[in-house]
Amino acid sequence: MEYEQNLLFTPEGVRDIYGVECEKREWVEAEIHKIMKLYGFQDILTPTFEFFDIFNRERGTVESKEMFKFFDQYNNTLALRPDITPSIARCVAKYYSAEEMPIRLSYSGNTFIHRRGYQGKLSEIAQIGAELMNDSSSDADAEMIAMTVECLARSGLKEFKIDVGHAGFIRGLMEESGFSAEEIQEYKRLIANKNSFGVEEMIEEKDLSSRLKELLIRLPDLFGAEETLAYARERVSHPLALEALQRLETVQEILGIYGLEESVTFDLGMLSHYDYYTGIIFKAYTYGTGEAIVTGGRYDRLIEQFGKKSPAVGLAIVLDQLMNALASQNAEIPTETDGILILYRSASRKEAVHLGNRYRNEGRRVMLMRRDVETELDVYRGYASENQISSIVYVEDDQTTTIDL
Repeated sequence: MEYEQNLLFTPEGVRDIYGVECEKREWVEAEIHKIMKLYGFQDILTPTFEFFDIFNRERGTVESKEMFKFFDQYNNTLALRPDITPSIARCVAKYYSAEEMPIRLSYSGNTFIHRRGYQGKLSEIAQIGAELMNDSSSDADAEMIAMTVECLARSGLKEFKIDVGHAGFIRGLMEESGFSAEEIQEYKRLIANKNSFGVEEMIEEKDLSSRLKELLIRLPDLFGAEETLAYARERVSHPLALEALQRLETVQEILGIYGLEESVTFDLGMLSHYDYYTGIIFKAYTYGTGEAIVTGGRYDRLIEQFGKKSPAVGLAIVLDQLMNALASQNAEIPTETDGILILYRSASRKEAVHLGNRYRNEGRRVMLMRRDVETELDVYRGYASENQISSIVYVEDDQTTTIDL
C-alpha cells in the first residue's frame, strides 16, 4: 500500500497542472500564438526526443550531463530535447534546403533539463517560441524583440523590460585581451555571477591598457541606455566588439520606429547558456520571478552544422516563468465562467440530452448529471461553483427550472 501511495507523487522537477490553472495557461499560450501568427509565423512540430548528436555540446547547446539520455533498440543514443532550436535547425536544413527567402516558424513544446541538486527548478520546461531564418538583417533582430514585447503585453503582463546584449562584444573583448581559454571561462563565470570583486582581482594583474581594464572591471554592471554603448565605444578597439556596438545602435534605432526604445536596456555583460549565439542576445524580465521569462538571440552558424548556410534569429518564451509572474502580479486572465449544469432524473433523460445538445450548439459549456435523490441541492451548488458553472438547470418531465448562481 505504501508503494502505491508513492506513485501518487511526481518525480523531482515535474508537476501536474490542472483545473483553472491549466485553463489560464492555455489562454495565455493561445494569445501569444495569435501574435506570432499576425507576424507571419507558421507552426512546426518536432519530436520530443531525437538523436543525441542533434544537441551535443559541439553544437553549442547544453552539456551531456544536463540531458536525459537513453538508447533505442539499435543502440543509438537518444535524448529528450533540452532545447528546441537545434531541432528546428535540423528541419530547416532538411525541408528548406533550397529556400533562400525568409522562413518564419513558430512552436510550442516542452524541453527537458536534468537539474543537478534540483533546487526547486523544473526539469520539464514549457516554451513558446519563434525562429526567423534566412534573414541576417538588423531589422529581423528588432522585429523579434518587438514581437516579444507584444506577446508579453498580450499575455496580461503589466511591467517588464527587455535586456539586450551581443555575443560578439564579449568575444571581441576576450580577443583584444589575449586571454587563454581557461581565463575566458573564468572571466565569464565571474561575469555570470555578477562577482565584481572577483573580476577586479582577476583583471588588475593583467597587462592591459587602462581603458580596457576599466571596461572589463565594470562589465558585470555595464547596463543602461544609449550612453552605455557610447561608454564602451570609447574603450574598445577590436573590430568584433565595435561591430557589435554598431549593431546594437542600429537595432535601437529600429525599435524607435516601433515606439519601443524605452522598453529596451542594454546589458553588455549579458551571457547566454547556449554557445551557438553569434549576434544580439536578449532576455525579458519582470517582477514576481527572478528568472528570465524570455530568452533569444541570433545564431548565424547553427543551421550550417546541419548542411544549410542560413542566418537566423529566434526567441523562446518560458511559459512556466511567465505564468508565475502573471500570478504574482494578479493579472486578470479570462476563464470560462458561464457553464451550465443540467440535472435530471432517469425519466427526463431524453429531454435533458436534447437540451444539452441545444446549448452546446449555441457554444455553451454544458455538464449533464443524473440527480441522486439523496443528494441535497446545496451539494450540486457547491460542485457548480467549483467548476465555473453559472447556472443549474433542473429537468423534470417536460418542465425546466433554472437556478442562477
